[in-house]
Amino acid sequence: MTQNWIDALAADDVPQDDVIGVDVAGRDIALYGMDGEVFATDNICTHGHARLCDGFLEDGEIECPLHQGRFDVRSGKAMCAPLTEDIRSYPVKIENGRVFVDLG
Repeated sequence: MTQNWIDALAADDVPQDDVIGVDVAGRDIALYGMDGEVFATDNICTHGHARLCDGFLEDGEIECPLHQGRFDVRSGKAMCAPLTEDIRSYPVKIENGRVFVDLG
């Protein structure tokens, strides 16, 4: 599979221990800063159509602001009810102070 690395934003703009929503090539993406790493998922909850960047990040899980379902930000796995569907996660790399996301 061909990788499609797209420049998302400056690495310094990703808050540590928090989440930010960004537009990456027309796609609503959530970027999470944790332990010096950056993770990326779709920004829309699969259950309630809420923006995950408005949720609460703790211990590697993002809590949806609508119904408190949680996703693992490293894998996109749905962790509890009422979620029944995972979110898509994306590979991330940091080069020259920029965050790149592979939307492939």
